Amino acid sequence: MHIGFPFQITGSGTARTVSRGRWLRGLIEQVLFTAPGERVNRPDFGTPLNRMIFAPITSETSAGIQALVQGNLQHYLGEEIEVKEVTVTSDDSTLVVSVTFADRLTGERYREKFRTSEL
Repeated sequence: MHIGFPFQITGSGTARTVSRGRWLRGLIEQVLFTAPGERVNRPDFGTPLNRMIFAPITSETSAGIQALVQGNLQHYLGEEIEVKEVTVTSDDSTLVVSVTFADRLTGERYREKFRTSEL
């Protein structure tokens, strides 16, 4: 078991734990929704997804976001996951990022969707 994200304390006073698949999803979520510059000593960690909410999603923009997301996931989580596919779509003021990846430890494949909406 792994410590869950976001961090929570259970009623018994221990850290909430989650399965490996849920833990990997939390790691991806942290990379996607941390803005560059938010982490001390890691100024390039994260992606600017929340700032791209209002950008028109053209095929060029979508390809750029996909490359950015895939590159960041491979850089920061490459020891834990193998990124298979990243797709980006837009629905009004919401970006939907779908990530297909394999767990390097177990070989299990996952497809997760992450949404960002107007803040």
